[in-house]
Amino acid sequence: MESTDRSSQAKAFDEAKIGVKGLVDSGITEIPALFRATPATLASLKSPPPPKHLTIPTVDLKGASVVEKIGEAAEKWGLFHLVNHGIPVEVLERMIQGIRGFHEQEPEAKKRFYSRDHTRDVLYFSNHDLQNSEAASWRDTLGCYTAPEPPRLEDLPAVCGEIMLEYSKEIMSLGERLFELLSEALGLNSHHLKDMDCAKSQYMVGQHYPPCPQPDLTIGINKHTDISFLTVLLQDNVGGLQVFHEQYWIDVTPVPGALVINIGDFLQVKKIMLLLRSCFISCMIWGLILLFYCVQLITNDKFISAEHRVIANGSSEPRTSVAIVFSTFMRAYSRVYGPIKDLLSAENPAKYRDCTLTEFSTIFSSKTLDAPKLHHFKI
Repeated sequence: MESTDRSSQAKAFDEAKIGVKGLVDSGITEIPALFRATPATLASLKSPPPPKHLTIPTVDLKGASVVEKIGEAAEKWGLFHLVNHGIPVEVLERMIQGIRGFHEQEPEAKKRFYSRDHTRDVLYFSNHDLQNSEAASWRDTLGCYTAPEPPRLEDLPAVCGEIMLEYSKEIMSLGERLFELLSEALGLNSHHLKDMDCAKSQYMVGQHYPPCPQPDLTIGINKHTDISFLTVLLQDNVGGLQVFHEQYWIDVTPVPGALVINIGDFLQVKKIMLLLRSCFISCMIWGLILLFYCVQLITNDKFISAEHRVIANGSSEPRTSVAIVFSTFMRAYSRVYGPIKDLLSAENPAKYRDCTLTEFSTIFSSKTLDAPKLHHFKI
């Protein structure tokens, strides 16, 4: 790890299969050069604080005017807190505890899941773009495809397998309800997005951000938008998630019992207004990621995919989050998506060309996390 060659450092770190948690457990007091963020990233961490009136919107699923409020949040922010969503707090707590329990295990217990093959049912890794990013980020990840074909319980980590399957079912039910509301917010039939298979596939991302000895020199996860239709994020109380809005980075402060809903690139309606009819989101998590490239694309920019990041964890406790992205992620899917035809007109022509989720995920995997993706599909 003392090599000055970044490629060699990344290779050595990857082959050790201990993740960032293993570095912390070794007692390091300085972060390895591999994790030192670029000057541009570090400068962005010192940007001025946002005005006090800019606060993350909250949608009460049992409140009044839900369709209007979800539509406004998706169009103006691309991200919102969701309360009264129907998932018991006890389930949320066990989900966080399960993912934290996996990452807090000894390295040998996790190594059998370690892989760079993102088509595997279950895998543990650190930084999906480790080899091509300018700097690695301070986090580890447990990924799992949970729908349409959930993994067998015996193939999942024993410490968290049962709650992963239970939580996935809860989020599937919630996701179907959200897609109905988003369809109505677009002025479409409530089943429109579901009929496009937007709720068919899930990928779960269990992120772990260990305490960092030099949090001012690195990042938890770099700025990005999600290559998905929708992301549902559960975060613990440590905090660190930020969303970019009106030229400011704004803290998405944890709200007890709430979930964070992110619009993905494929659902972007404000910039991609009509891709909904033919687009099925391919997305990333991580954590986070749940969250907006695919939504932005099929809605022809009507809804926006929120650019977000996670700052390095400067607390004494690890930060844990669980994102479920409605997407096929890195698995092949041949269905063609494009701007939803019912949203197009002479005054609002299509801004994006049709594409498959496989094409979208191929571009995603060839780029660094913070590299723009949607412009590849602009007309």
